[in-house]
Parts: sequence; C-alpha cells; structure tokens
Amino acid sequence: MGASSIAAAICQIPAGLIVDGTRTKRLLIAVAGLVVALACLLIVEFPRFWSVIVAQAALGAASAVIPPAIAALSLGLVGRTLLDGRISRNESFNHAGNLVAAALAGVLGKYLGYDWIFFLVCGFAVASAAIVTLINPKEIDHERARGGEDDHGEPIPLRDLLKRQDLRIFLASVVLFHFGNAAMLPMAGQVLAQTHPGSDTIALSACIIAAQFVMVGVAWCVGQASARGIGRKPIFLLALAVLPIRGLLFTVATSPFAVVGIQLLDGVAAGIFGVVSVLIASDLMRGTGRFNFAQGLTALSVGIGATLSNATSGFVVQWFGYPAGFLYLTSIAFCALLFFAVLMPETKEPLAEGAALQPA
Repeated sequence: MGASSIAAAICQIPAGLIVDGTRTKRLLIAVAGLVVALACLLIVEFPRFWSVIVAQAALGAASAVIPPAIAALSLGLVGRTLLDGRISRNESFNHAGNLVAAALAGVLGKYLGYDWIFFLVCGFAVASAAIVTLINPKEIDHERARGGEDDHGEPIPLRDLLKRQDLRIFLASVVLFHFGNAAMLPMAGQVLAQTHPGSDTIALSACIIAAQFVMVGVAWCVGQASARGIGRKPIFLLALAVLPIRGLLFTVATSPFAVVGIQLLDGVAAGIFGVVSVLIASDLMRGTGRFNFAQGLTALSVGIGATLSNATSGFVVQWFGYPAGFLYLTSIAFCALLFFAVLMPETKEPLAEGAALQPA
C-alpha cells in the first residue's frame, strides 16, 4: 500500500505536465487503464512480495494520470462555460461506479474467491481503455484542455505560476482540509474495534457505501448550485464547515450505527471537494495553459494532508486517547475553515445577466 501511495505522490506533478503538453490524452487514459489491468493480473498470478510491490507502484502511477486526463478531456470537449455541469456529472458517475464496484467485489470475493476481485478490476480497466477511444479526437480543443486561451500562446513559466498567491492559498487549504479529515474514519474504526469487537469491519464497509451514496447526490447538487450562479467559495466553505462538526460528533460516538450516520457527513464534504477542487483549479489556471499541472499540485496537496493527518493523530491518540485525537483533528478542520474563509478569494467568473450554465 505504501508503494502505491509513494508512486502516486511522485507521479502527480509529472502526470499533470504530461497531460498539459500532449495531444494524445485519450491514449494516456487507455494506457493507464491497461497498466491497471496488467497490475491486477500480476498480483493474482505472481502473489509474491516484490511482484506485488511493482504492481502497486504501477497502480499508483496510473492513478496519478487518469483524473487530470479525464478533467482535461472534459474541458477540451465542453469548454469553460459548461465545465461545471460536466465535472459534476463526472463525479456523480465516479461515485456511482465506486458503489457498483464495491458491491460486485463483495459478492465475487464471498462466493468465488478474492482473486475474482482483481479480475473484476482488470475487466473494468480494459473496458475503460476501450471506451475512451470512442471519443472523437476532432472534438477536443487541446489548447482549451490545458487551460489556455484560443490564441494558442505558450503556457506561463512554472516559476511565475508558483508565485501566485491565490494558488498557494488554495493548495494550503487543500492540505488543511485533508489534514483535518483523513484520519477520522480510521480512528472511528479503531474505536469500534475496541468497544464492539467484530462489528468494526461491517460498520466501516457500511460507512464507505453510505458515503458514496451521499457523494452521488452531492456532486449533482454542486453542479446545480454552480449553474445558478453560486460561487466556489461558499460551496467549499460548506464542505469545510462539515469537518469540525463531524470531528466533535466522533468524540462521543461509540455505536456502529452512530459512526455510520456521522460518516454521511463525509459524503457531503468529499462530494463537494471532488467537484469544487477541479473547478477552482480551472478558474485559477484560466489562460495559463497549466490546468493539469495545477491538478497535479492539488492531488499532491491531498496526499500531504492525508499523511500529516494519519501520522500526527496517531501520536495524539497514543498519548492522550481517542477523544483527544478527534478534538485535535477538529481543531485542524476549524483552522482550515477560518483560513479559507479569510484568505481565499472567489474564483468563479460572474454569470452574465440572464445566463445559466447547462450541464454538458
């Protein structure tokens, strides 16, 4: 698992630069899908330490390529005006796919064996590689897909891009968001393992499935809200406001049903983040030609925040107990809310009078 995470972190920024610079984005997605398929087969057919390490690293690298490539294709196909609706629909389908995959994996693993879970992922990966070829390459505006304008100018230098204060504030907000969020569910699972032995596995599975259900609806709602002219900042502030509430509730929750109910709030926060983070990156990179590079930076910030969350909260729990650990994460989440509210400007361009964004 560590090999996958490390490979994904290393590849985030190079993947963004490659997606920005290439006109073969469909091929990138197809190749990444085939890499996923081969990695799954490698794990099943050669279940030894180093072969699994190699396969996990390949899965991590592929996971760094696919999200920015899909977002770039979306922007190149529908343009900035219709991107809100398109990204909203992308995320709804993404979470629905997670639900279907989780259900099928559970059934196949129970009745046919764990190997079939890998065969299932392999089949979906090959299907994704085949389906992306159905996109008409003539309909993709590659300059627009990287956040450029129609004059086909050169992308701005990376040194100048990294000096932009609004981008740095956004990336810091992403780190803080995941710093205050990532370790909450694993810690809740540990609490259940202590207080209700044997119920933690089924409760955590219910948490994941329930949260994905919520994310499907939330992703759709974010697109509708954006179409009505609501800015990125109030939507993201809602996601940030959910986190400290969730942390406080976890300090007193001990039953599996309570944990599942509280985890629905994560569906709200994560559902919003999945859509709004892409839209804010698109807004900030308007005319720069660095949209996918910014997505790589965002994904790297997610990884940094999640790592800090899990690493530091573990020490707090070890020294002071689980309630203190949840309060620690709650305080980080509250700081994230204040930081974003005070420092981050609105990035959405105002709609023209009478205009409305139609889902693409």
